[in-house]
Amino acid sequence: MSRPFWKMKTLSEMSKDEWESLCDGCGKCCLVKLEDEDTGLRLETDIACKLFDGETCRCKDYTNRKAKVPDCVVLTPESVHTLPWIPKTCAYRLLAEGKDLYDWHPLVTGDPMSTHKAGMSVIGQTVSVPDEKLDQIDWEEHIVEWPGEGEAD
Repeated sequence: MSRPFWKMKTLSEMSKDEWESLCDGCGKCCLVKLEDEDTGLRLETDIACKLFDGETCRCKDYTNRKAKVPDCVVLTPESVHTLPWIPKTCAYRLLAEGKDLYDWHPLVTGDPMSTHKAGMSVIGQTVSVPDEKLDQIDWEEHIVEWPGEGEAD
């Protein structure tokens, strides 16, 4: 039996389809993150990007996301190593760190809904806020800790 592609190839050796299939659909990367400029402390929020569909955990316009949301970060095999906010459960991060995928990952289970079933996604738990209202938010009310992302996890 042959080994799965993610165990045989580096991130940079993967085809576009293989690369895209690594995304487990958790949605955590599509949420606003806060960072304290003085301490570097990063906090997660439940506030989603304007293109994020909280009921499907997918981008509403994935192909054009960078044009519509200029600060959207497009992951590459190179950038994975330089972005400290990538979720701890993210397949891209795990593989970049020499680790394996979690047993709930869709590539492991064969079930595209397994991330949601395992409670590792943000499906149905996010808030959409229009850009013009972001400066009026009480950010403390939106700070969350997602499963798999805490210090004890």
